[in-house]
Amino acid sequence: MKLSALFSILLISACCSGLAAAADIGVVAILSGKAILVIDGAAPKTYEVGAMLNSETRLLAVDGDNATISTNGKRQVLRLGQTDFKTGGGKSNQVVLKAGDHGHFMAPASINGVALSMMVDTGASLIALPASEARRIGINYKAGRPGRANTAGGVVNTYLIKLDSIKIGDIELFQVDASVIEAGLSMPLLGMSFLNRMEMRREGEQMTLTKRF
Repeated sequence: MKLSALFSILLISACCSGLAAAADIGVVAILSGKAILVIDGAAPKTYEVGAMLNSETRLLAVDGDNATISTNGKRQVLRLGQTDFKTGGGKSNQVVLKAGDHGHFMAPASINGVALSMMVDTGASLIALPASEARRIGINYKAGRPGRANTAGGVVNTYLIKLDSIKIGDIELFQVDASVIEAGLSMPLLGMSFLNRMEMRREGEQMTLTKRF
């Protein structure tokens, strides 16, 4: 099974007893006898079956698209594409944005750990990045899937990529689809590949995004 076909994200909260804090575990990919995991927002890391993920959680098994963990003796199967997310450690699943010039909502964000400002655009099917911003972030976007798009300035080259991470406030998503536009885009757009995982509520000059999964 190809690694690219397995990329997905599953965020769970492994509840711990006593004074231990909950752990947010993201399953990035499943390989033969191994799983690539993101734990508490750290960089993705490969764990072999039997490895301890923290002091109380062990990776018991991987099978097909499933990974099985055990926390304090309680087993749980994590399936790619299924999400049961609950933050721990006082994190918030909500961020509030305020309208700026011309009524646009701007979101202070970070992509792959690099800060930038993005405009909320529900008309964009994907997060969209100008090529200059992609280069500044350090994305090798030309390794992505090439395509073409119609813009006000004509037909331009695009590249479909996956962002390792995008974070707005305490909301962080991993392996998110995005498009890099080589010309004609003046600012990064926060499109539906991020927003479709949010509940969006607008009240006057304020927009609240709440993470659904």
